[in-house]
Amino acid sequence: MTKSNLNEIHNLIPGGAHTYSRGDDQYPLNAPPLLSHGQGCYVWDADGRKFLDYGMALRAVTVGYGYEPIANAAIEEIRKGNNLTRASVTELKAAKTLTEIIPGAEMVKFAKNGSTVTTAAVKLARAFTGRKYVALCAQHPFFSYDDWFIGTTVMNKGVPEEITALSLKFNFNDLPSLEKLFNEHPGQIAAVILEPATNIGPKDNFLHKVQDLCKKNKTVFILDEMITGFRWHLSGAQKYFNITADLSTFGKGMANGFSVAALVGKREIMNIGGILDESQERVFLISTTHGAEMCGLGALNKTIEVYKELDVVGQLWKYGEKLISEGNKIANELGIADYFFFEGYPCSPGYVTKDKTGKVSLELRTLFSQEMLKEGVLIPWIALCYSHSEKELEITLGALRKALKVYSLALEDGVEKYLLGRPIKPVFRKMN
Repeated sequence: MTKSNLNEIHNLIPGGAHTYSRGDDQYPLNAPPLLSHGQGCYVWDADGRKFLDYGMALRAVTVGYGYEPIANAAIEEIRKGNNLTRASVTELKAAKTLTEIIPGAEMVKFAKNGSTVTTAAVKLARAFTGRKYVALCAQHPFFSYDDWFIGTTVMNKGVPEEITALSLKFNFNDLPSLEKLFNEHPGQIAAVILEPATNIGPKDNFLHKVQDLCKKNKTVFILDEMITGFRWHLSGAQKYFNITADLSTFGKGMANGFSVAALVGKREIMNIGGILDESQERVFLISTTHGAEMCGLGALNKTIEVYKELDVVGQLWKYGEKLISEGNKIANELGIADYFFFEGYPCSPGYVTKDKTGKVSLELRTLFSQEMLKEGVLIPWIALCYSHSEKELEITLGALRKALKVYSLALEDGVEKYLLGRPIKPVFRKMN
């Protein structure tokens, strides 16, 4: 891949990709800039080099790239016409299936990406309550590219302050911080939105206490399951944590990489986006030409079947447990367990990189990723899929031992001695 190819990408596409997480600034300099295809849990770059992948299409692929039964199900729908003039049989089946497996999903609205459905959830909550404020969790990194969320980040250029002022932040596992918002805005908060968990899970029944607070204040309780859905449990992390939200949003791995997102929830709230009650004021909810595209929904239907047949979620948990245990054992053997470690839920683990002072370091994170790439492992984060097996674990642990030896040296000698070029940067930053 030549420099001219990279220049061409940035000349044609702002940011060089259609998601900031795919941008050059999120990867070390030796990362493959263009990928040609994937199979199972491997990807190949434009020069034919093969990599074991833990990015898995930004967590969207949970079974494996090109998994034939799911791909064939999508192709079959394409041959039916893919996108018809009215609602399709495939669309109806997908909606029925989701209402059967997801707690609290009495109605469903499909879209093509997560931002569409999270924004729809916020709009629905505002319409249902007649209120304008939204409380969102400060520690959860991304809810939507729309103004109500982006305005709360440092990349808020182009978002009017008046819109940003309507979004309020509270802290995860800190109920008083949310209670404070309710006290400061009595009877004015339409919705509370958060993820059920990240690498950090709810403590002391936090989710249930948030739900109780929402009920007390007649506020809509929204769980964003874009990442946790189809990983923690087939029925979502709500099933795992034994809680039911008023509204929920799903996406990412629900169709093994095909573009499907969903807003689901209680009928009394969802139905205000309907058209049958003529006494009801209309709410413009989601209206997208491609929202119910049949190839994606056919893939969703098949993905759910595959999950049940193969126990995909069980495999994610088992693999993650081994990766965390064996990976941390290697770090401990090298004497750097305080500076590099795996953490989080086994179905969706993460890794932490710290410098000698104990501060989280993007420079060392870049170095680790760089050294893993030298061993043929692409690991910007850890998104597990069913195709990750014992063979892949062996490859990963072998690469990990080599990468952490360099990491150990960098802790002593300075990371600049080993890092090739600039470090990765946060997605949300004020200046390029």
